[in-house]
Amino acid sequence: MAVSSPATVPTRRQLWRRRGTKAAPYAFVAPFFVFFAAFGLFPLIYTGYVSLHRVRLQNPDAMAWVGLDNYTTLLKDEFFWNSLKNTFTIGVISTVPQLCLALGLAHLLNYRLRGRTFFRVVLLLPYATSVAAATLVFAGLFGRDYGMLNWALGLVGVDPVDWFNEKWPSQIAVSTIVTWRWTGYNALIYLAAMQAIPRDRYESAMMDGANAWRQFRHVTLPGLRPTIIFTIIVSTIGALQIFGEPLLLQGGTTGMNGGASRQYQTTGLYMYQTGWQYFSLGKAAAIAWLLFLVIVLVIGANAAIARYRSKLTAAKSRNGKG
Repeated sequence: MAVSSPATVPTRRQLWRRRGTKAAPYAFVAPFFVFFAAFGLFPLIYTGYVSLHRVRLQNPDAMAWVGLDNYTTLLKDEFFWNSLKNTFTIGVISTVPQLCLALGLAHLLNYRLRGRTFFRVVLLLPYATSVAAATLVFAGLFGRDYGMLNWALGLVGVDPVDWFNEKWPSQIAVSTIVTWRWTGYNALIYLAAMQAIPRDRYESAMMDGANAWRQFRHVTLPGLRPTIIFTIIVSTIGALQIFGEPLLLQGGTTGMNGGASRQYQTTGLYMYQTGWQYFSLGKAAAIAWLLFLVIVLVIGANAAIARYRSKLTAAKSRNGKG
């Protein structure tokens, strides 16, 4: 009769090693959650708490509970709605051309060009440039009397444009700065996604007689769909938070007002003015939370549209195969 050997009892060192192996992944990701809680979650919650009080910048410790009064006041504030409308229009004017240009530049750089590394570095330089430096340069270019852009328009017989005091020209000026700074960044993201598309898809399309445009339309764009959705969401968040470009375009009180008639004052700029010029921290916190809710709604709408288009494309593919 065979005698079974006694079960091996793990030593204390082996137990600690097993526990360490299980805990290691949590230890690696813990710093992110710690920093997120300290610099992301806590400020968000505290801002919501402040938005329910009347708080003055001169004495931030003296809080008076007002409930939702700050929010109801903002919903009746014409300057708030004006800033929100300006934020959306500037966001559309800057985001759509930005992503289209980025897609075109990425498609060009995807070819085997000489000096591709140089062109990629050049594309990233505007992103590395400070907002203040870029805005000051563009402010000189858009000057009404001595700006280079009006000088070029005068060569073709176009009257000078007041880029700072008219509504649409001033919003186009702000959008141009945003587009210049972020186009190269998005182009490199698209380029990385293009290079991840399998080459055999292009070879199959070429064998079917597809020209360059059809390859781009039926191979490149479908392969870039997740990346395009990502850049749309990120660019939308950035557009809703535009602050530095309109503030520095004219500078001083005029810049904080978003122009002489608030024609390009964004919500971020109005929030800054409310808190640091009008000293109303409670109302500024309410603006921050309303802007956060708007961002959540816009992202949710983008995600819903993307999900619907994906289901529609999948249904068409199934019908085509059937």
